[in-house]
Amino acid sequence: MSATITTVRESAPALPEPRGPGRRTGAVLALARFEARELLLQVPILVFLLLYVGFTTARLMFQDGMSDYPVLNTVDRGTQTAPLLLAIALLVCTNAAALRSRKHGTVQQFDVMAMEPWRRVLAHALSAVPFAALTAVVVAAEFTREALKPGAIGHGSVAELAVGPLVVLMAGVTGVLLARLVPTSFAPILFVIGAYLLMVLASDAVESDDPRVGWLSPMVLSGFSGGDPVPSDLLGRPAAWHALYLLGLCAVLTCAALLLSGGRTRAVKAAVVLALAVTATGAIGQLLKDTAALEAARKTASTTPRKVQSCTEYDGSTYCSFPEWKGVRDDWAAVVERLRSAAGGAAEARLTVRQRIDISGGIEADATLTPSATPGEVTVGTRWGGNRVPEFAVGAATVLVAGTEGATTEGMCDARAVTIMWLVLGTDPTPAATFRNVRLDDSTTGSGQVLAPTNGLGLTAHQSAVVGELLARPHAEVTALVEKHWAELTSARTSTAEAAKLLGVAVPQGVESCQE
Repeated sequence: MSATITTVRESAPALPEPRGPGRRTGAVLALARFEARELLLQVPILVFLLLYVGFTTARLMFQDGMSDYPVLNTVDRGTQTAPLLLAIALLVCTNAAALRSRKHGTVQQFDVMAMEPWRRVLAHALSAVPFAALTAVVVAAEFTREALKPGAIGHGSVAELAVGPLVVLMAGVTGVLLARLVPTSFAPILFVIGAYLLMVLASDAVESDDPRVGWLSPMVLSGFSGGDPVPSDLLGRPAAWHALYLLGLCAVLTCAALLLSGGRTRAVKAAVVLALAVTATGAIGQLLKDTAALEAARKTASTTPRKVQSCTEYDGSTYCSFPEWKGVRDDWAAVVERLRSAAGGAAEARLTVRQRIDISGGIEADATLTPSATPGEVTVGTRWGGNRVPEFAVGAATVLVAGTEGATTEGMCDARAVTIMWLVLGTDPTPAATFRNVRLDDSTTGSGQVLAPTNGLGLTAHQSAVVGELLARPHAEVTALVEKHWAELTSARTSTAEAAKLLGVAVPQGVESCQE
C-alpha cells in the first residue's frame, strides 16, 4: 500500500510555484502589449494617427522659401499642436478599453484571475506609452529635418519637443482614470470640453498681467501669435520645468487610477509620493520665473538692440544681428552686393544693416517696425528667405538711393522710386515674379505699394510702367545708364518722366498722379 501511495505521489504533477515580482511585472507588460495592439486596431486611433503622420509629412514637403531658414525656437513649439487629435482619440479609446469588461458583463470573471485589478489598470495605462513614443519619433523626425537645413537659425529645446508626446501619454492615462471615476462612455466627451475651456482660460492667463498661472495648463501656445520670431532668451518659457510638470502629472493620474482600483502596496504608495513631489517641483519651478529681468531684457532688445548684438563687416558695410542670426549675415551681404552691382558701382554709401524686433505689443505679435532715423542704417527682421529677401532689398536700396529709410514716409513721386526698383529687380533671377510678389496688389502695373521691413514704397502707375520697360531692356545697357546718371536718378528734383528719358525708355503718357 505504501509503495503504491509513493508511486502516485511521484507521478502527480507538481503544484505551480508562487509567482514572484518578476513574473507579475512580466504579466503586466504582456497585457499592456496586448492592449496597445488592440488600441492600434481601433478606427479613431488608426485614422488620426495616419492623419497626424500625413499632415506632418505634407507640411515638410510643401514649404515656401522662408522654410529654408527655419527659426528652431519656433519649430520646436510648432510640433506641439498636431498631436492633439491623436491625444483625443487615445483618451476615448483607452477609456473604452478600460470599460470593456463592464460593457460586456465580464467584471465578475476577473475575480478568479491571479492578476489584481490595479495591475490590470496599470497595464491599460502603460498601453498608451507606445503611442507617446511614436509621437516622439514623429516630432524628432520633423525637428531634425528642419535643424539639418543649412539655413537653420538658433537652437531648439528638448523640453519643448517633449510636450507633444507627454500630452499624448497624459491623454491615454486620463482615459483610464475616467473609467475608474465615471464609468460611462460620455465621460471622455465631457472631459475634452472641460479641458478645452481650461486651455482657453490658461491662454488668457498667459496674456494677462501674471502669465505664470497659465503654465499649469498642459499646453501653452497663446501669447505667440505667429508674428516674427525673437531670440530664445526673450521667450520666457520655462519649458524644462513645464516638461517635468507634465511628466509628474502623468504619474499622478496613473497613481490615482491605481489607488481607485485597490492598489495599496508599498511600491504604489512610494510612487504616489514621488509623483506628487515631481509635479509640485515642476509647478513651482514654472512660477519662480524672474519676470522683471525678462521684461528689462525684452525692452533692451526692442529699443536699443545694439547693446545685445554683435557685428561683422563685409566690403565696407556693417551687419549686426542677435547672436542666433549670426549665420545669416552672409546672405544679407550678398543682397547688398547685388544691389550695388545693379548700380554699376555708383552706389558707394556705407551701410549698417541692423536686425530689429518690436515686442511692444507682445512676444511674436504682428508689428510694423518704424523706419530707422539713422542715416545709412537698414532694418532687417528675424525672418529670412522667400519674400523677405526682396523686401529687405527694397529697404537697403532705399537707403542707398535716399540715405535713410524714413525718406519713403514723404512719398517718392520722382526718379528715386524707379532707381530703387531697378536696384531690387535688375539682377533678380525672376524679376517679373519678384516684382509681383513684393507688391501688395500682386501686380506689375498701375499704382501700388511695395513691401519693405519698415515703411513700404509707394509706386505711381507711371513709375511702374518705367520699371517694366527697364526690365525688358538688356541688363548691361541699363546698368551703364544708371551709373552714368546716378546723381540725377537719386535726386528728388528729377521727375519720373525725366528718369525715363535718362534711361532711354518710353515716357509714360498722361499726367502723373502723385496722390495715388
